[in-house]
Amino acid sequence: MKIKKGDQILIISGKERGRTGKVLEALPGKQRIVVEGINIRKKHVRPKRSGEKGQIVQLPAPIHISNVKLICKNCKNPTRVGYKIVEGKKYRICKKCGQET
Repeated sequence: MKIKKGDQILIISGKERGRTGKVLEALPGKQRIVVEGINIRKKHVRPKRSGEKGQIVQLPAPIHISNVKLICKNCKNPTRVGYKIVEGKKYRICKKCGQET
């Protein structure tokens, strides 16, 4: 999976199209990521103690990685990701500027 935790991404399709955010969690087995402030879902939580009220908690839900593009740290543009192997180390590179991301 070419997108990792901590990356800045741009949503390219769906109801959140055009918004940017930071990746909070990557789920490589499911090909999904959780993005801060994107795809918010409401979850109803039961009261834990007697006398306490139940709550509605807002949580970000995962989205598929095909719906996002990485924002390059150098050129600040949404881009595809490639790989370059130098002296046995694998680096992610920006397909637009060619710099390491």
